[in-house]
Amino acid sequence: MAVRHYTLDFKLSAPADIPATVRGVQPIFQEQEMTETLHDTEGHGYLATFIGKNGRFAVLRVHSHGLVTFDLQCCEGDDATQVDNLLNALEKKMKTLFHGNIKRSKRLPALRRGDKVDCYWPTADGRLVEYDIDEVVYEEDSVYQNIKILHSRQFGNILILNGDVNLAESDLAYTQAIMGSGKESYAGKEVLILGGGDGGILCEVVKLKPKMITMLVIDGCRKHMRKTCGNVLDNLKGDCYEVLVEDCVPVLKKFAQEGRTFDYVINDLTAVPISTAPEEDSTWEFLRLILDLSIKVLRSTGKYFTQGNCANLTEALSQYEELLGRLSCPVDFSKELVCVPSYMELWVFYTVWKK
Repeated sequence: MAVRHYTLDFKLSAPADIPATVRGVQPIFQEQEMTETLHDTEGHGYLATFIGKNGRFAVLRVHSHGLVTFDLQCCEGDDATQVDNLLNALEKKMKTLFHGNIKRSKRLPALRRGDKVDCYWPTADGRLVEYDIDEVVYEEDSVYQNIKILHSRQFGNILILNGDVNLAESDLAYTQAIMGSGKESYAGKEVLILGGGDGGILCEVVKLKPKMITMLVIDGCRKHMRKTCGNVLDNLKGDCYEVLVEDCVPVLKKFAQEGRTFDYVINDLTAVPISTAPEEDSTWEFLRLILDLSIKVLRSTGKYFTQGNCANLTEALSQYEELLGRLSCPVDFSKELVCVPSYMELWVFYTVWKK
């Protein structure tokens, strides 16, 4: 059963008069037939919990430094009118009690915890975002990762891999950025795509009449991301493309050994890791391996495109740029900031080429 978690906060200019505050709000809890239990805070203000009808559980804390917080948890199906009446009465009473002493008050929409459909996903830099998810379209644990496709009323179907928002049907800006933002001519060129299982990159590159696209991907989205991939994933071979559902590392090594090269390599496998300690994060080692192998199969006039991460993760991005300076082949790079709709944050994209 899901739980609704409501919060009400008051930031005060000066510490609250605790006895007066408690006397003022107690009648509201008594009216709601909620039983109070006091807790020892060892001199850090007032703390009480309240148990009420239908399993309602509340925590009221009057901090000694001028902050008053109220948390209320209600089970799904609880009387919404009664819950609103409690919150409204408490908010009104506190505004009266703290009149002239309030710097800021904040009442947030309820957090829905344990819902059948999970609506909360963190941004790359650790902020919580609530999406307007109304349906789990698809979910599977593959050999490589957990795959979810959730429907958002605003962004369409969203692909989520291992708990990270990967791409939504609204995110053409992402696909365009990782292809060079319309500055490149793909006509007659040979292109290698690493990842991109949503099919968006393949769909867009095919429109530009390349000579041949080779795509190394783990299967997943051909049925539920149609607005992104069109029909290009219906067949693993087309007039100008071939999709290989394989681990990219051995295939890249094989291409390098054979001397096969490409005009463009588009890496859509993984973002730059958040951790800035490469020795503690195997993703950095994987990233270094993919970079080295990709540069080996890139023609001297070619370009390598990839995503970075959230623009706020400056340390991780700097670490990645240092990594670019330590590859087996000298390279140069440029970067671009793009707003990707479903990410709700600015995202960095890199273009890399041989010196």
